[in-house]
Amino acid sequence: MVIVKTPLRLSFVGGGSDMKPFYTKRPGQVICTAIDKFVYAIVKERFDDMIYINYSKKECVDHVSQIRHDLVREAMNITGVEKGIEITTLADVPSSGSGLGSSSSITVALLHALYAYRNILVTAEQLAREACRIEIETLKKPIGKQDQYAAAYGGVNQFVFYEDGVTERIPISLDNSAKRKFASSLLLYYTGMTRKADAILVHQQQNFSDKRVFDTMVRMAALVEPFKAALCSGDILECGRLLDENWDLKKRMAQGITNTPIDEMARRAKQAGVLGAKIAGAGGGGFLLLIAPRERQGDIMEAMKAYRELPFMLEDSGSKVIFDDRSYSSK
Repeated sequence: MVIVKTPLRLSFVGGGSDMKPFYTKRPGQVICTAIDKFVYAIVKERFDDMIYINYSKKECVDHVSQIRHDLVREAMNITGVEKGIEITTLADVPSSGSGLGSSSSITVALLHALYAYRNILVTAEQLAREACRIEIETLKKPIGKQDQYAAAYGGVNQFVFYEDGVTERIPISLDNSAKRKFASSLLLYYTGMTRKADAILVHQQQNFSDKRVFDTMVRMAALVEPFKAALCSGDILECGRLLDENWDLKKRMAQGITNTPIDEMARRAKQAGVLGAKIAGAGGGGFLLLIAPRERQGDIMEAMKAYRELPFMLEDSGSKVIFDDRSYSSK
């Protein structure tokens, strides 16, 4: 049996510039972090040649081509695992529509677990690159590349996406004081709504042909360097301001990114002292990310008590094998 633990992520500024219609015209860049909420992939050898898959549904099939779970099917195709296996996926938070990159984290976890099952050592770069290949190229999902890289590497990073398809990782090294100050300024609240991001993202990608929308994305990507400087200097006020500016720009990218309940949540939070707010991920639901000074968080929690908070910390580790007990050779 092999168990892999892979983090979810939060994106701060620049999200959307990691999509191909943008970065093939000019480099995209984002700042994001892994968080201590995880997905798990469990792979166990079976005595027979059947393939069992356990998630919100259960599948029992004879051949990889018969698997309905597209991420499992394509991960098995890439890693060369063909039969005699049972695969289970688990998640700490809703695995669909959360805005925390769960689909990409699951893809990375599956690849990692299946490679470990075959006793093949892989790098974070390979996991991220192959997860992008599965989701973007094979399955044609209208998503970007930051989620896969954030899940594979962990930590707080700046990722730069180039026209030739290369993704550059620039780790953001924070001293202990700046890291504690920033981490303690972050709050995450569940909107009560999950959503399928695909429709929003398709609309957003189509809108890149509109010069005004493309220029808006350019402005969002340009927030990365100022946010990085504020983050490293421990300037929470500026981090909040830039997060808020990113959200104001993001709402112009496509219909459905925000709605009346989300706007009401953000308004309530800001009245209580929040410096900046944005929806995690594509928008339309999932989790609302807030940046707030510690001294105002009591008032904010009182104002937001009608919503479910998700306490979290920043996570330094990327995808990793946490259990490996293969007592006999894999098929």
